[in-house]
Amino acid sequence: MRVDIFTLFPAMFPAYLNESILKRAQEMGLLSVHIHNIRQYTTDKHRVTDEPPYGGGGGMVLKPEPIFAAVESVLANVPTDKRPPVILLTPQGRPFTQKVARELARHDWIMLLCGRYEGIDERVREHLVTDEISIGDYVLTGGELAALVVIDAVTRLLPGALGAEDAAETDSYASGLLEGPHYTRPANFRGWEVPAVLRSGHAARIQAWRRQQALRRTWQRRPELLLTANLTEEDRWFLRVLAEEHLRKHTADEEAASNSPL
Repeated sequence: MRVDIFTLFPAMFPAYLNESILKRAQEMGLLSVHIHNIRQYTTDKHRVTDEPPYGGGGGMVLKPEPIFAAVESVLANVPTDKRPPVILLTPQGRPFTQKVARELARHDWIMLLCGRYEGIDERVREHLVTDEISIGDYVLTGGELAALVVIDAVTRLLPGALGAEDAAETDSYASGLLEGPHYTRPANFRGWEVPAVLRSGHAARIQAWRRQQALRRTWQRRPELLLTANLTEEDRWFLRVLAEEHLRKHTADEEAASNSPL
C-alpha cells in the first residue's frame, strides 16, 4: 500500500513510522509512505499557508492554493479512474472504526490531508477531498496524530504485516468484541495466579474461555458492541448467563441496602 501524507509539519512523522510494525511493513515492501510539506507548494516569498477567515472570527484557515498544488503535483500523471481517495483528517469526518480501517486496507493507495488551525478552506473539501475521517469526539492541534492512527490501524490489516496470518483478527474490535485478559509468566505473581485453564494445554477449552472472557469484557465495558457483533448460539447462551448473574447481583445489592440500618 502507498500512503501520501500532506502536512505542514513533516517532522512529526518519522519517529513513529520508523519503529515496530510500521518500520517492518516498509522494509518488507508492504507499506510505502510519502510525506509532502504543504509549505513547499506556496508561491510567495514568505511561504504563507494560512489566512484569517472571511467574515471575521478567531483562528486562521488553511489556504486552498498550496493544498491543491501539493495534491495535484502527485496526481499529475494519474488517470482519473486510477486516483486514490483523498482523505481529510477532521473532527467533522465520519468516525474511524475497525470497519473503516478494513475498507481503507482494500485500497492500494490512499492520500491523507492533515487539517490545522481553525480549519481548511471549504473549496478544498468541496473540490479536492473525497472522504473525511475523525478519530474521535475531541479536539487535537492538527491532523497529524490522526493520520498516524489511520496508518497504524490500516497497516495491521495488510497481509503479512503482523507475521501470523490471523493476528489482526484477534485484536479488539476486529471480531466486533473487546479482547479478553492476557497473561504471561510467572504463573504466580504476588499470589495472583494465571487461570488454570490457560495452563491446561487444552486448546478447545482455552479458546472457549477466551471467547467467554471477550464477551464478558464487552458486556461490562462496551455493551453496545454486542448489538452488531457476529454472535453464535453459544455466545448468546453465555450472554444470558451474564444477564442472570447481573440480575442476581443487583437484587442482592438492593436487599442489602434495604436491610442496612443506615
